[in-house]
Amino acid sequence: MVKEVKVLVLRAPGTNCDREMAEAFELAGGTPRIAHINELISGAVKLKDYHIMGLPGGFSYGDDLGAGKVQANEMRRRIFDSLHAFIERGGLIVGVCNGFQALIKTGILPGPPSPALPHVTLTNNDSGRFECRWVKLAAEPLNRCVWTEGIEHLDVPVAHGEGKLIAAPEMLPRLRPVFYYADALGNPTAEYPANPNGAVNNIAGLTDNTGHVFALMPHPERFIRASQHPKWTRQSVDEPGEGLRIFQNGVRAAQKT
Repeated sequence: MVKEVKVLVLRAPGTNCDREMAEAFELAGGTPRIAHINELISGAVKLKDYHIMGLPGGFSYGDDLGAGKVQANEMRRRIFDSLHAFIERGGLIVGVCNGFQALIKTGILPGPPSPALPHVTLTNNDSGRFECRWVKLAAEPLNRCVWTEGIEHLDVPVAHGEGKLIAAPEMLPRLRPVFYYADALGNPTAEYPANPNGAVNNIAGLTDNTGHVFALMPHPERFIRASQHPKWTRQSVDEPGEGLRIFQNGVRAAQKT
């Protein structure tokens, strides 16, 4: 019998991709539940009862103090111990866009988890504007992230204004890239608009030292069906959408833990 994989999709005021992420996990074979961050803070929902936590995109708390900043403060100050324990016991975490921003600013990534203020962040795109388009990603061939097993390239949309990853020089060797922004030939690139934000080393996604915590700026949950691809009426697009593979990998990995 295949183990049921329970997924907690964490939302906060301003989150707007929670239902899309929950649907992606359901299509991948998981059992998702969307919960407000206040339910974790109060103890009404306990992270230990789940195998996976997903942090979806959106504009948590309106991004009023910076993208993901307020949510990160809440997570770091009020539920950090349970997050740390969840990772220590092998729990899986994925953060997309605003979720990536929150994981970085909480100190969960690049890892190991630390409640100290991070020396890595995501800041304003070099273009100075919100970028919303499809991009190509190339996977880091040596990465050990369970979420991206078997994936070499990916077409996915971005939608962010603060997606530029920057890091203090001493932190660069600690980064574990998973995806890079790529050109039409699939090669990592710093050229705009293929690289929509100017991220250091063209990094679009990171994992931690366990390979269980993973986050990226593009939105894989927005490409779980072939018909979501902008070229689906003009060329052959395989079903399901490429982005679903990330969620399938996560569910399979959780079934083994």
